[in-house]
Amino acid sequence: MKTTAEILELANKAKMQFSKISNDDKKNILFRCAINLLKDKNEILCANSCDVNASTGVFSSVMIDRLRLTDERIQGMSEGLVEVAKLDDPIGETISTYNHSNGMNISKVRVPMGVVGIIYESRPNVTSDAFALCFKSGNVAVLRGGKEAYRTSLAIVNSIRKTLEECGVNPNVVNLIEDTSRASALEMMKARGKIDLLIPRGGAGLISSVVENATVPCIETGTGICHVYLDEHANMMNALKIIENAKTSRPSVCNAEEVLLVNESIAHDFLPKLKGLLVDTRINHGLNAVELRLDQKAASIIDGTPATTNDFDTEFLDYILAIKIVKDVDDAIEHINKHGTHHSESIISDNQENIEKFTSRIDSACVYVNASTRFTDGGEFGLGCEMGISTQKMHARGPMGIKELTTYKYIIKGDGQIR
Repeated sequence: MKTTAEILELANKAKMQFSKISNDDKKNILFRCAINLLKDKNEILCANSCDVNASTGVFSSVMIDRLRLTDERIQGMSEGLVEVAKLDDPIGETISTYNHSNGMNISKVRVPMGVVGIIYESRPNVTSDAFALCFKSGNVAVLRGGKEAYRTSLAIVNSIRKTLEECGVNPNVVNLIEDTSRASALEMMKARGKIDLLIPRGGAGLISSVVENATVPCIETGTGICHVYLDEHANMMNALKIIENAKTSRPSVCNAEEVLLVNESIAHDFLPKLKGLLVDTRINHGLNAVELRLDQKAASIIDGTPATTNDFDTEFLDYILAIKIVKDVDDAIEHINKHGTHHSESIISDNQENIEKFTSRIDSACVYVNASTRFTDGGEFGLGCEMGISTQKMHARGPMGIKELTTYKYIIKGDGQIR
């Protein structure tokens, strides 16, 4: 077994490989990786079955869903590689240029970060997504997945490394940390000079650990206490459809709705309809009912679980929805900016004044109007796939694609100028 230090050393030596790989080469290699991922599907599914079996009874059914791969999901991973391959190569792009009065030309040019470390949890599709985005943007990837998905991640990385070798590329441009203990994660956080950018992709605990311990540059991603505000000027049929999708289409992901804020003037009419859809109808169809955690006003209208204060500060990642009745759009905005994680929020309204208030004053990376928060995703935003959802305000915010994995340098050309 290679140590984390040995893997980081190999990754840094592989950085220079990218100076020899053209955009066309990167595109063709990613196409071949996509094809070979499907060819290696049986090996990947076998490894995933072992991971799922080992985790059954340990994690909730919703978390097992995050871990599980299917034919369809592997097809999606392959398509993600293809979509990234088709994107324009950002490396070498001239961002801006300035002609100095003394004749010098000063250009701001996009370059790779270098070695990008990604610490992520149980979603094995992150493995191929992270590789694709790093490779396209000229970065070496050092992947540290969760131990519950290690067999699956290893099978995916083995497929990719095999393809790289077939194409004459140093396979160490993608690396999987073999030590799945917390010690390896901490070592990556402290790897100054070995990791140029560290991205945690997972729950609040992981992200907090990286923010508190990292001495390398890092981007905070992932935690999604996503809100939907139902305005008094809303189309009720659209509202029911949007809220159902935002909560139930895949509750284990960070762009799922966790909190519903309902305008008090429509609460008595709307909440019984919502309960019928999310609880009664789902039970009748043999689906997971949504547990409604209700503030005092909502609990006076429909049955549910009394909400605690913590319920409005929790990313459930489950079939649970906290519901609070608010006075108006201003009250909703105040609640979201106080309790949210700056991920994704939505207003359902046909009132332009309230929409403009919401979109201008909500301090989150993604703000929706009459649409589900579930669209916060690199593929949906035209990025091919994503490295994660940045909730910071640095150079990367929202879904992170290939440009968010680059930095820049200035190239100054003269003909003998001195100062």
